[in-house]
Amino acid sequence: MELVRTLLELGLSLLPVVLFLLALRAMDSYKLVPARRLIMMLVLGAAVAGVAYGANTAVARLTLIDAEGLRRYVAPLIEEALKASIVTVWIVRRRVGFVVDAAILGFAVGAGFAVVENVYYLSAVGDASLATWIVRGFGTAIMHGGTTCLYGILSKTFMDRSEAGRLAPYIPGFLLACVLHSLFNHLALQAFYLTSVQLLVLPLLILVIFARSEDFTRRWLGVGFDTDQELLELIKRGGVSVTPIGRYLQDLRSRFDGAIVADMLCWLRIRLELTIKAKGIMLMTEAGFKVPVDPAVKEKFAELEYLEKSIGKTGLMAISPCLHHDDRDLWQIHLLGG
Repeated sequence: MELVRTLLELGLSLLPVVLFLLALRAMDSYKLVPARRLIMMLVLGAAVAGVAYGANTAVARLTLIDAEGLRRYVAPLIEEALKASIVTVWIVRRRVGFVVDAAILGFAVGAGFAVVENVYYLSAVGDASLATWIVRGFGTAIMHGGTTCLYGILSKTFMDRSEAGRLAPYIPGFLLACVLHSLFNHLALQAFYLTSVQLLVLPLLILVIFARSEDFTRRWLGVGFDTDQELLELIKRGGVSVTPIGRYLQDLRSRFDGAIVADMLCWLRIRLELTIKAKGIMLMTEAGFKVPVDPAVKEKFAELEYLEKSIGKTGLMAISPCLHHDDRDLWQIHLLGG
């Protein structure tokens, strides 16, 4: 009987957040977050939960802050900063293509964090009521996933509208995550009602974001696919010289050796082939088809790497205006590379 109760408590405290995460991924038509990356985010979220426990314990020992003040004001800052740091790394590395991807990655980090926290809570407070575990599972765990999910959404949204390398796009999401976390901890006595509100509001909010993101993705795919395809055809037919890009490449001959300019054109062709292939995979995935791995892609990556070394950083900067070269275009290459 005791084992059954323990399993029930464990299920109530852990399953809701994991099922919510799986539902988020199922809602994503393009499935752009691979399963292995989702598992990685869960593991990293679990790891920072241990770091957060050590940091909170150190603050409690080294300062005069009481347990209530630590739970309401300090812990939210520490925990949200650690969770947010993981999502930030992926955005900065340009491995997040769309807002919906940032949402899924953020929730996965929060879910991993919540799993470790609830397992620890289960071992420390084994005799709590079932109502407590319902709140821990549907309330606290979903809160951890939800705050990091919102951080990812806002950070990716603002990052797409600003210059790369700036800190400002990450501040609104972090502040909102901290405020919501702190508010949840303040209203611990009304946790059951807060959990109910959270379960109503968060899914609706995410549904709206998913719908808007997927609509944007479809429009972006259509325009980008046509533009890249047209440019690639011009390069293959040798007609690029009459285009603005062709004239731009001709101008580069005064600054770079002819062989380097030829490598630039070759690099441009391969980049276009890879981005077109990535968009094709996305369209096929949305239509329900499973696209096999193309062994030729690795060869193109190797050639691309060789050309980038040959061209050099200055040359790559010079040719970058020939492509859109925003986060989504760079991310497409990573989509093929895994």
